[in-house]
Amino acid sequence: MSDAAQPTAAEVRAAADAVKTALDRHLEAVERRTGDDDPAVYDAFNALAAAAEVYDELLYDRYDEVTPFEIPGAEDSLPPYAGPEEPHALSVLIRRDYAVAEPSRLLAQAQRLADLDPDSQDGGVASVPGIGVHAALGVLFGEYEADEIASRHKEFGLEEGDSTLWVTAAEELPEPGEWLAEPFEDADPSLVVCRFDVSSVFDEDDGPDGDPEGSATDRS
Repeated sequence: MSDAAQPTAAEVRAAADAVKTALDRHLEAVERRTGDDDPAVYDAFNALAAAAEVYDELLYDRYDEVTPFEIPGAEDSLPPYAGPEEPHALSVLIRRDYAVAEPSRLLAQAQRLADLDPDSQDGGVASVPGIGVHAALGVLFGEYEADEIASRHKEFGLEEGDSTLWVTAAEELPEPGEWLAEPFEDADPSLVVCRFDVSSVFDEDDGPDGDPEGSATDRS
């Protein structure tokens, strides 16, 4: 960054003062909180996170220094819970990302499954020589439950990316087939009872098995 583009010392000082003000307001909101999901505390938290982020960026740009703490941004937190106090139904929303790290291993596993399936000999796509990745994924996910694939992903030539699991509350179950056309359209963070995320962003070092670390959020 050029000297002309650097923030001034006064701008850095003003950002530091903004953090101090946000800290005071956050503490005041916590002291006056009316419950576990007080929106005033939530708003003060987000204001503190935003002020700290601005200060951190200006401090680095001006002095090439960083703060010794990290406050998660507003996009990493959940809004106040707005669901029923005693849910009579729940939805489990899961997303898992994978990279096809070893296509040859994936194709070999799919072909093995096809060879074991007598129905595939009747002209099914899995029985065609030179099966492709697209068809192999269909064979794999058609044979195994998603949880089993998650636990055996390396065996199938897959590499884990980020994943998240949301447990959301509801008063009652939807009508059968009601949401099948757009299953994730109504994913509402304010109805989340608990949430579990897995990503390498939570820790610079991988977990003990070389897998990304996780983070859990529980409303209870």
